[in-house]
Amino acid sequence: MTSTEGRDTTDGTAVDADLAELASTIDPPARASTRALVPVPAPESDEDDEPDDVRLSDVDEWGRSERMRALARRIYDPMYRRWFRTEWEGLEKIPTEGGALLVANHAGAIPSDAPVIMHGIEEELKRPVYGLADNLFRTIPVVGTLWSRVGGVPAHPDNAYRLLSEQGQLVLDFPEGVKGPAKTINERYQLRRFGRGGFVEIAMRAGVPVIPIAVVGAEESMPTLARIPYLPSLVGIPYAPLTANMLLMGPLGLVGYLPAKFKLRVLDPVHFDVPPDQERYSRSRVMDESEAIRDRIQSALYDMLRRRRSVWFG
Repeated sequence: MTSTEGRDTTDGTAVDADLAELASTIDPPARASTRALVPVPAPESDEDDEPDDVRLSDVDEWGRSERMRALARRIYDPMYRRWFRTEWEGLEKIPTEGGALLVANHAGAIPSDAPVIMHGIEEELKRPVYGLADNLFRTIPVVGTLWSRVGGVPAHPDNAYRLLSEQGQLVLDFPEGVKGPAKTINERYQLRRFGRGGFVEIAMRAGVPVIPIAVVGAEESMPTLARIPYLPSLVGIPYAPLTANMLLMGPLGLVGYLPAKFKLRVLDPVHFDVPPDQERYSRSRVMDESEAIRDRIQSALYDMLRRRRSVWFG
């Protein structure tokens, strides 16, 4: 996301303009429910007529909007650079063209790792990243629409395959699923199982490498002190965290992150010597590859934690 340095925001005008533009992209304003009694002619113009909704003219088939991404970069960049003070190691291992499946550990009651990874790669490599998201997350009012506009895609194998194989895109996946963010602070950096290895099979089918990424900092940016019992089943959510942020900031703790320093390490790509587009692959091979990738990320996390001197300063 483009840095805000050099822009005069002392009177709040630029920031207000950004936020107003952001709000306008979420949902087109409702049309008036009543008609004018006397039709008002449109003003004459020498320019060609524009579509009824120019806001949607740059939205791709997945819902991603380049206009929205540019705006999000301007807003998010100060958090990425100054709040989280993000550092990358091995970013050159991510290809500058062609499809690749990025997989990373997932953490924080409301995870901050996805926007950090997507923003960093787009800023440094100038490549868009599409993030696979649970459908439950996408149904949240406003949040779901915003996530689609900045590159969020429903987590379905067919979607991932099309992005990787047919369109040659970078796709971000968190194989821990919701089990990752549901961890408490006592369980931090202890990876959960990577499901049934579906991400490996997708990469095999698409003929693309898996690129593991180890992320340190997300656990402490919004740590879960405890899981609230019974509430998830009552309201239909996978987990209900009691976070340190909520205790420190009250309701603002639901959207405010602690200034943990982020460090990300990109590991060597994993290539699979199997023919792409097979109807099915050996289940034992898929599970073995999945566990091996999980072990590599876990080992990298332990090494990064040993080297870290401070949660806040790295």
